[in-house]
Amino acid sequence: MSFLSLVGVEFKKIRRSKIFLILFIPIIMMWIPSIINADMNFDLRGIPITPENNFFIQGFMGMAWFMIPASLVICTVLLNQTERSNKGILKMLSLPVGTAKLCLTKFTVLLILAAVQMIMSIGAYYISAAIVTNTQDYHFILEPLYVCKTVCSIYAGAIPMAAVYLAISTLIQSPIFSVGIGLASIVPSVLMINTKIWFAYPMSYPFYLLMVAYGRVAWGVYETQIAWLPWLPAAAGITILALAVSCIRFGASERR
Repeated sequence: MSFLSLVGVEFKKIRRSKIFLILFIPIIMMWIPSIINADMNFDLRGIPITPENNFFIQGFMGMAWFMIPASLVICTVLLNQTERSNKGILKMLSLPVGTAKLCLTKFTVLLILAAVQMIMSIGAYYISAAIVTNTQDYHFILEPLYVCKTVCSIYAGAIPMAAVYLAISTLIQSPIFSVGIGLASIVPSVLMINTKIWFAYPMSYPFYLLMVAYGRVAWGVYETQIAWLPWLPAAAGITILALAVSCIRFGASERR
């Protein structure tokens, strides 16, 4: 089977699941409070940022810190559980396809689901910005190029984290423990971005990139340049290592 065929099969498996609802709910949870409290964007408390930029950054702050990682954790576990229910993993392993290819298919589907959530987030932002523009009599809508560029950077930063969560889900058979470890790993990300070893903690990458974007529109709040070194080598190394572990251990217990 070709790689694209395997990806198509994976989407057929989750067609009747509520995985897209799981991706959508966090977006609603983030943007409804932003709409309700839109007037607070004018009370900047001395921070040199415009209301429209503050609305955008604050709206995505909860997404970058918690909701995106949490969605990846849950989606990763659900993707793996579709194989373990009714012993579907045994059927997959019986196919004339290498386990590494099967595992990378899972990772590709996970990244596609994350991309779908990012697209929905952009749509939710523009709907919210249009609503508060009318209610507050102030133009809150930012240029699409800036919005898409910032959201794409957050998405790119989430790729190493997705690889780590896939490895955790592959190594830990229990979905409860896998979800618990994944969610617990999110909490320290806020603290880690202010340390010298933040680049070694992939769960902090999306929030770090958002804070850099924040620093560019609010001078003096945070750094304005991305520390590419040693971040890029560390991110690449973590991603490759996590995927290697996932590929090696995928279906290991069933192959015994």
